[in-house]
Amino acid sequence: MNRNETLKAIKNGVDLSGADLRWADLSGADLRDTDLSGADLSGADLRDTDLSGADLRDTDLSGANLSRANLSRANLSWADLSRANLSDANLCHANLRRADLSCVNLHNSNLKSTKF
Repeated sequence: MNRNETLKAIKNGVDLSGADLRWADLSGADLRDTDLSGADLSGADLRDTDLSGADLRDTDLSGANLSRANLSRANLSWADLSRANLSDANLCHANLRRADLSCVNLHNSNLKSTKF
């Protein structure tokens, strides 16, 4: 799926759980409350993306750029965030239990009430 097709699918409420979105450019997209559980978003560009309340359980976000992303209330349990860039991201009230945070960049991120 290219960027426009992916954004159109999201707008139309398509279930993206388990989707292959490796290296996708979703920067600035509105993905609030979207089900992306089990999706492969490795290397994806998610800068400035609104993922608040999103279901990202068991999602591969390794190497993804999530700088300035809004991940408040997102469920990232069991997600692979290794080598991801989460600088300046909002992770307030997010669930990161059992997530792989190896080599993750959390510089200047909001981690208020985040569950580890």
